[in-house]
Amino acid sequence: MTPTVVLTIAGSDSGAGAGIQADLKTFAALGVYGVSVLTAVTAQNTLGVTAIHSVPADVVAAQLTAVLDDFTVAAVKVGMIGDPAIAALLADRAAELPELVVDPVLVATSGSRLSGVAAVEPLIGYPRVLTPNRHEAGALLGREVGTAEEMAEAAAELAARGPDAVVVTGSELAVDVLHHDGRTVVLFGDPVPTANNHGSGCTFSSAIAARLALGDDVVAAVHFAKKYVAGALAGGRNWKLGRGPGPLHHFV
Repeated sequence: MTPTVVLTIAGSDSGAGAGIQADLKTFAALGVYGVSVLTAVTAQNTLGVTAIHSVPADVVAAQLTAVLDDFTVAAVKVGMIGDPAIAALLADRAAELPELVVDPVLVATSGSRLSGVAAVEPLIGYPRVLTPNRHEAGALLGREVGTAEEMAEAAAELAARGPDAVVVTGSELAVDVLHHDGRTVVLFGDPVPTANNHGSGCTFSSAIAARLALGDDVVAAVHFAKKYVAGALAGGRNWKLGRGPGPLHHFV
């Protein structure tokens, strides 16, 4: 049977724990066929990011056209953008991007800055699901977002800008907050004791996109993604890959 196709538009992580590599692993693990558009190349490992090279916007546009001209894409995940010109390009072509999930990547797990808010804001109004972590939500809103109550307020405010649904994630708290269809729900989980959490946000948003492509509604896709990430964190908790926060086990 021909697999369902899901597109990731994101940056490359040379350590393969996050970014486009984590997205493609997630797609493979969840039984969908991943295609990709590269927005940036990073020199990156578990310790941090040492260099970033943005792909020119016209090359990003050419990659996107090549994919969409030849594949029937069922869902799209957008991760690291880096350049406001790329965000503007994607906003202009948002009508071509079904079941759009946007993870507004601003800072890597290691603490290295990957994008500024200006490189994300043009896309905020378009996603089916927007998935900032609590620090990214705070950056987008210009204030601290720390507690579950503040996460709920942030999710509602960001949803008012246009997304169908917003999930503000707090993986270190094992608490995520979903605002959808006018309702806010706090999603509790069990903390996974591990330092190997590099790529957890990328994996979460990619899992949502994969499940939307396979026919889940937003709420079901978010619940599935939360459970999948918890399993991937638990599966890789004893790995010793690199000297910093290691990757998840996507194929548990």
